[in-house]
Amino acid sequence: MISEKSFELREFLHKRFPNAGCALIFKNDFECLISIVLSAQTTDISVNKVTPLLFSSFPNPSSLALASQEEVERLIKSIGLYKNKASNIISLSKILADKYNGMIPKDFDTLISLPGVGTKTAGVFLLERGNRPAIPVDTHVARISKRLGYAKEEDDPLKIEKKLEKSFPKEEWTFMHHSLILFGRQICHAQKPECSSCPMQKYCRYFKKNSSTIGK
Repeated sequence: MISEKSFELREFLHKRFPNAGCALIFKNDFECLISIVLSAQTTDISVNKVTPLLFSSFPNPSSLALASQEEVERLIKSIGLYKNKASNIISLSKILADKYNGMIPKDFDTLISLPGVGTKTAGVFLLERGNRPAIPVDTHVARISKRLGYAKEEDDPLKIEKKLEKSFPKEEWTFMHHSLILFGRQICHAQKPECSSCPMQKYCRYFKKNSSTIGK
């Protein structure tokens, strides 16, 4: 049975973000995984600006595996941490080409063994391309979960994910992941959240703690 808080959050998200989905643009498993790796600590919009030329230059793991660090850096230089990301996507492409015949494994533990692929990246990839319902936790989802009391401050992303999945029906997990990210981007910011337009105030630890100063 879904709680009153979870029911209200779900209803609000459906009303505010009815078409919530992945903002990254990709055509296949390879483009999806690379795009997610590149999106760490940068915006999806920024990633979508660099991937068309990246993928036209290196359309598969075999071609990207042979690319030079300098070539890839030049193509993705406008996004954050581009040097590390260039190294990671070349390295993971080499592994995909050599060990998996250019195919992207659909196994969580195998994915997180690849360079640059953490638990969030693996979870989002499997959500988008592996038909694996889940609520992968990024910084937005983690922040909202802690503010609304779904998780503790010390909980890591995997623990938060499991707690969220217990709070919402499985058929809603994909939507919850995407809509919570939009909620964090547009309303529940890390700094100066727009509490006045949020209907979840009565459940929010941040609002209760800062209500005397919010709006001043």
